Amino acid sequence: MTQASEINPVRRARLLFVGLTAALLLIFVLSLLAGRYPSPGLLSLEQVQNDQMAHNIVFRMRLPRALLAVAVGMSLAAAGTVMQMIFGNPLVDPGFLGVSQGAAFGAGLSIVFFGSSPWMIQASAAFFACLGLVISYFVAWKIRYGSWVLRLILAGICVSAIFTSLLGITKYAAAPTTQLAELTFWLLGGLSAITWQEVKIVVPLVLLCLVGLLLFRWRLNILALKDSTAFSLGVSTTRERAFILALAVIATAAVTAVSGLIAWVGLIMPHLARRLFGADARFALPGSMLLGALSVLICDSLSRVPFAAEIPLGIVTSLFGALFFMVLMMSGSVGVKK
Repeated sequence: MTQASEINPVRRARLLFVGLTAALLLIFVLSLLAGRYPSPGLLSLEQVQNDQMAHNIVFRMRLPRALLAVAVGMSLAAAGTVMQMIFGNPLVDPGFLGVSQGAAFGAGLSIVFFGSSPWMIQASAAFFACLGLVISYFVAWKIRYGSWVLRLILAGICVSAIFTSLLGITKYAAAPTTQLAELTFWLLGGLSAITWQEVKIVVPLVLLCLVGLLLFRWRLNILALKDSTAFSLGVSTTRERAFILALAVIATAAVTAVSGLIAWVGLIMPHLARRLFGADARFALPGSMLLGALSVLICDSLSRVPFAAEIPLGIVTSLFGALFFMVLMMSGSVGVKK
């Protein structure tokens, strides 16, 4: 009986992985076929083969967009899972700790002052994303009152507000007829301008970071313990936490630089993954990544298919994310360490 009880969670996790992977593949294919050409609805395979316009729309516009939507969802969900486990705080995500806002400021700064080179935007976004996390952690460590959860949230709010203000100043310096419109729409979050060029730049870097996180996911269970306990198990907590956090931050910065601010994914998906897979990072991290990819892919399809004018992706994820988070809080599923 004991062996069966130990095997059942693993079998259940595997079944969930198979189901989520199948659902992701199905939604991915549907997102390629769904649109408003030649009429709102789904394209048939025959239309894709025989209609050159439909073929170009699917393979030159929708396919790179869908691939990047998967990368965005996986990166934000993985970063949220890593940060919530390492900081012992289920209320943090890249947005709460200044990472997303730092990346947004870095990307905006590059667009306005250094040109729209994808490599420059990526480098600037990564630098300020890492800077946002470092400042948030340092300020929380220096605060002398309240629990660690409260200190980290307060520090993250302050750092996020600073980067948001700096981004606002950057907007005032932007050229009104060209850069300002581009920057304003970019801040709302969206994948409408994605081409194969962005995919070739972002996806390899994101894959490298996500594979690294998956390879070290079993260490997250140890790094989530107290420092004294983790050290007694032979873990160099400072070095390993810095390495894993760096992978999460770089992946977040990479996708934020091309997608803009996509809110709530990094906060909600880790909670949903823990409900489905449990707290073990070996299952929760990949489960969160699959859920993140599914959610962003669905929200992106909802942002472009129902209406003639596309709704920014960040608005759709914020709407559904906030509603889902309210349900989680009212159900008592969100708890924090005192």
